[in-house]
Amino acid sequence: MHGPLKIFAGRSHKKLAERICHILDVHLGDSEVVKFSNENLMVKINENVRGCDVYVFQTSAPPVHEGIIELLITIDALKHASAGRITAVVPYFPYVRSDKKDKPRISITARLMADLLETAGADRVVTMDLHSPQIAGFFRIPVDHLQAVPIIADHLQQADLTNRVLVAGDAGEAKEVGRYANRLHLPMAIIDKRRYGDDEKPKPAHVIGDVDGKHCIIVDDEVSTGRTLIEAANFLKEKGALSITAAFTHPVLAGEAVARLQKSVIEQFVFCDTIPLQGKQSEKFRVLSVSELFAKAIRRIHDGDSISQLFR
Repeated sequence: MHGPLKIFAGRSHKKLAERICHILDVHLGDSEVVKFSNENLMVKINENVRGCDVYVFQTSAPPVHEGIIELLITIDALKHASAGRITAVVPYFPYVRSDKKDKPRISITARLMADLLETAGADRVVTMDLHSPQIAGFFRIPVDHLQAVPIIADHLQQADLTNRVLVAGDAGEAKEVGRYANRLHLPMAIIDKRRYGDDEKPKPAHVIGDVDGKHCIIVDDEVSTGRTLIEAANFLKEKGALSITAAFTHPVLAGEAVARLQKSVIEQFVFCDTIPLQGKQSEKFRVLSVSELFAKAIRRIHDGDSISQLFR
């Protein structure tokens, strides 16, 4: 049995951490971050954590690299303050797309992030919708991989799902979209992409499934620049889709993504608050909170109960 439950948060998404604390009826741990003139960071834990079951909340959001270092320093500070167990709660995992060696002389950086968290002193990790689920295998400590499917699917069910079809942007996304299809009892379609030149990115070529005269819901794990999503939406429109909705977990929305999505043919974007929007707003956005799911996961881990119950 671990000691008292305590939650600390880095600066990346403190509002979400506060909502989780409110649901769990615990106070957010007292800590402070000092950034020196040489850009070095110092993290100070301002309360006793000896023997406690501590959860450190930090998502991957700009400035990404500063957030990573802040998380590592916080874990190390807690370890040396004799915390009983330290769990890193990372809703959007850093470098999640760098999961394989697909070019010569590059780092598998997602594995490096796993190594750094373990070295810093994390005993466990809680994350959500990894781009590649096998990233959990980079760790030698327990990883609880939460899914946003129940949250997003429950929201989609509030609308009339007549004549709707779920769409995977490519074959690699088909398994993830299948989880939504099973939950919503909807048909699936897959965009078949082909590469037509050495320097070109894969382009939509065919649709496997029926989208003509249908309302399409494109499902993905994250949206960064939005270009691939918009390309898929335009292709579906050409194939006769009546309307397009996009549903995804992580709103990276880098650069001019918001303006790009706002002008697109996509009518609505449904996503979670794993990353703070930081002023990126649109009337097309519908933001769903993951706070209740993470709060339940933290409570179950603390009490020694099964996490798998949350996916039913």
